[in-house]
Amino acid sequence: MHNQTALYLITTDTPDEALSEAATQAQESGTNLRCLLISPAPPLPFNAYGGLPYAGTAGADSWSALVDATRADLVERASALERVMADAGASGDIRPVLSAIADIQTYVAASARTADLAYLAPNLREDEEIFRECVHAILFHSPVGVLLNTTAMRAPKRVFVAWNDSPAAANAVHAAKPLLQAAEDVIIGCFDPSTIYDTDEAEPGSDLAAWLSHAGCKVTVSQYPSGGQEIGQCVLQRAAETGSDLVIMGAYGHSRMRQAVFGGTTRTLLEQTDMPVFMVH
Repeated sequence: MHNQTALYLITTDTPDEALSEAATQAQESGTNLRCLLISPAPPLPFNAYGGLPYAGTAGADSWSALVDATRADLVERASALERVMADAGASGDIRPVLSAIADIQTYVAASARTADLAYLAPNLREDEEIFRECVHAILFHSPVGVLLNTTAMRAPKRVFVAWNDSPAAANAVHAAKPLLQAAEDVIIGCFDPSTIYDTDEAEPGSDLAAWLSHAGCKVTVSQYPSGGQEIGQCVLQRAAETGSDLVIMGAYGHSRMRQAVFGGTTRTLLEQTDMPVFMVH
């Protein structure tokens, strides 16, 4: 991770300890830590939505005052977190953002486009809307991947690649190449290969293994039957069984609507909090 820039998404509720740990690891690994400090803006008063042209504006003054107070709190929190960064001697900065929930993706995507990867403070999971907007901003509106359940500077020793020869999986492997090259072992897991691969093609995962081996990775290819089990659960089980400390996979190989209604591998991996995962769309 040396000389790379990591985007760290935090909120005003992110504990000092979480930033201190990230900043210390950034300093030790030579990573530039760009922290986007997100604060949801107070919602507009009810009568601001679709009211009559001459409807009353009661509450507008109090809402404006609330926005000013929220902004002041945000600036104060940013200053406090800048001191945490300075104490750790880390390279990077704190970028405060006051944003409506609907606009969070815009800010996150803009910051991610000039970073090498992005990851989220654990407390972002406490707000489902903010968590979803941040993850989708990275996956659908930036060229980088998102790390979950870990920190960007903690190099994995054994990596499990969930491989299905899809564009999303290929994008994930390309984006994660520095992580793969830093790992001691790389396991390529192919699930139900007879149902998703052309039998006339090379052995599933063999081309990927050859490419990564040439890049200096120690690679093993394994094929697993799902036995009718949901693939996301299969990935988590096999990764745990192999002692892997990071899963790399393509995200949203199917549409987001299908994932939301029926579930899917991406949703399973996003919702779990035990296994570190690196995702790219």
